[in-house]
Amino acid sequence: MAARKPDRAFRSLSGLERTASTSRVLNLAAVASMNSGDPEYDSSPFFKAATLNGAVIIKHRLRSDEQDIFDKARKVSTKVIIPFERTDLSLGGRSLFVGQRGWQDLLHQLRGSVDDDARDAALLEALDELPSLDPFLLREHLRRRDFKIANCYFAISQADLERMQRFVSGEISKLVELAYGGQGGAGGAANGNISKLVSLLLAGQDDTRLEPLRLTLGLQGENFREGIFSWKGFLYYKWVLNSLWPELRGVISELTEIKVVGPRDLEMLSQVKEVGGRVNQAILSQLRKVRMTLQVYDDAFSELTQASNPTAFRDFLLKSPEMFISLGERTGMVSHIASFWRYRFPKGRPLTVDLEELYDILQDFHQGLGDSEDDVKKPPVSALLDPASSERIGRAV
Repeated sequence: MAARKPDRAFRSLSGLERTASTSRVLNLAAVASMNSGDPEYDSSPFFKAATLNGAVIIKHRLRSDEQDIFDKARKVSTKVIIPFERTDLSLGGRSLFVGQRGWQDLLHQLRGSVDDDARDAALLEALDELPSLDPFLLREHLRRRDFKIANCYFAISQADLERMQRFVSGEISKLVELAYGGQGGAGGAANGNISKLVSLLLAGQDDTRLEPLRLTLGLQGENFREGIFSWKGFLYYKWVLNSLWPELRGVISELTEIKVVGPRDLEMLSQVKEVGGRVNQAILSQLRKVRMTLQVYDDAFSELTQASNPTAFRDFLLKSPEMFISLGERTGMVSHIASFWRYRFPKGRPLTVDLEELYDILQDFHQGLGDSEDDVKKPPVSALLDPASSERIGRAV
């Protein structure tokens, strides 16, 4: 019997209604519903056009049939969806890709207003420059581009900001000592000064107090600003990976425990087994590549702080914007898997799913992760489905 075509309803816009921001999604419709009447929200909107300010922005992995609307080949684009009804995203909406041929004309039609047309188009181009929509990086990137936007659009908890600041403080304390020498003081005073300098670094603003750091790195003007931003990106993704890895281990573990309920199609069971194995290998492959990229950073930073050789780290910073894009894309891929899995299978709920939906989820993960040559050469993981029961996903690692 031929496998039935899976129902892709779980990928509809309705699944985004409770989500404001993830690495792949910025749900302005949700932000609007949660902050209506807030003076800051009203005075500093994301987009100036009201229609756009209720949009859903997605970092979308392009399918083969979508490539021909672009002049240049690309893997990921920024998709803008204007819902037909903000309070019911399941009704769908109109959409465009930033950068597709004629996209600014389409944008003008969707906006429904000529006021601040150039500003909103420039903001979309700025979003398209980023590898993901992680709220921290999104906020810092748009601040650097002088977009004045209310803080409610960047769903970063104060606790997360404090945790990241502590993480960055530990990472760069040696560099601060190297750059500022005796200015740091001793004991608690030194720790306080390091914390202040970390705040300056994370603030993303030009400040004369960063001049010793610029001189230590041997960078000028725009190279220093771009290098510092990409450096913050590396630090951010390193921090994210520390918390993301346990979540991914949980996903892999739950793949071994999830129970398939309802009708079973033997051909689809076989497809789920193969796709599941490829998803597992692709997750591990992307994590290896993320760690390899972060190791390049660690090695260059070690040269600076342990060998007092700023050249290696300066060269790294000059090359880092390109590496940062790749790192963001890969981290975003695996982050999406962890966040969607937990959204679909909340902690404490039964790990049950019908076969078609499981196939659909795994297929979506596989397409989002890509398929590197290394992944193709490795054999699929066996026993992903336990043939004895036909209802439990078998070992994934």
